[in-house]
Amino acid sequence: MIDGAGGLRVGGRRWIASNSWWSNIGPATGISRSSTFTRLCRPSTGLFWAIPGRKRFCRAAGWWRTRRAARRTARSGRGGRCPVRCCFKTARGTSGWQTRPRSILIVTLDDATSAIYSIFLVEEEGTASSFRGLAEVIGQHVLFSSFDTDRGSHYFSTPKAGGPVDKQQPTQVGRALAELSIEHIPSYSPEARGRMERVFGTLQQRLPPLLRLHGITTIAAANRYLAETYRPEHNARFAVAATEQGSPFVPFAASLRDILCIKHERVVGRDNCVRYDGRVLQIPEQRHRRHFVKVTVQVHEYPDGTIALFHGPRRLAEYTAEGTPIGEENQTQSAA
Repeated sequence: MIDGAGGLRVGGRRWIASNSWWSNIGPATGISRSSTFTRLCRPSTGLFWAIPGRKRFCRAAGWWRTRRAARRTARSGRGGRCPVRCCFKTARGTSGWQTRPRSILIVTLDDATSAIYSIFLVEEEGTASSFRGLAEVIGQHVLFSSFDTDRGSHYFSTPKAGGPVDKQQPTQVGRALAELSIEHIPSYSPEARGRMERVFGTLQQRLPPLLRLHGITTIAAANRYLAETYRPEHNARFAVAATEQGSPFVPFAASLRDILCIKHERVVGRDNCVRYDGRVLQIPEQRHRRHFVKVTVQVHEYPDGTIALFHGPRRLAEYTAEGTPIGEENQTQSAA
């Protein structure tokens, strides 16, 4: 039992801990296994017990749940089966970490080794979050050969619900993967989703207690923790060696930013402006051309909301998300 001094008495022995430690490790963290308790409490207390001692400790504190109850609670917090996104897979699912607004966990892993290469939380899943995950993987490890995803609307066009995807009408993500020469594989079978289901089972058991234990309450702080602390620890524990030797990555030297973005074509108006999504983008004076009236230009909208105009390989101007020009000098960089 827990006594008034903030300690726990088990088997005639009294274990002392601060009230703040109890509140972090206790029911608020959602501990359902004695091994999870040991993994969380050992860095703070130095305690390491055999399984019977752990069980007695957790039962005395009222933290222990039977396997059946723990499984039922975990399922109720998932909100249904999480669809698959990676021989690299990416997937999303509810994080199980109670934030407002509710957060979505995006994970990209190596199918050969089960190593996680990108993991972060977002408020809303879509094209921008997909580009972010791809940019993190390619930015760290360069290109890979294939990418396995579900058939979400930002990944594939599906004319008939539940039917095959239409690869002749690529989405923005599909177009970017084609430019990178990465094979895009749609997931049709439950077997293809099995690995990501198991990964999310592990993540949803481990992440909510860890985030609460470290007092993390914002998505920005959680993403820093996931990138700097959790991902290396997860890979050290769960990643395995690939059955075949060699690296799945190939060198890449083009501009990744101008591939992993939304692209649309627009015709310049008589006022030398481009209309795009309710914004009027004024093309600044160019040294090589007086105006671009009736010329077809390409609009690049990046995941951070900024916009750039291109005429062929030449960057004409860059704008903020509100449509305000960035910089006064002419931009002459080339797109990929």
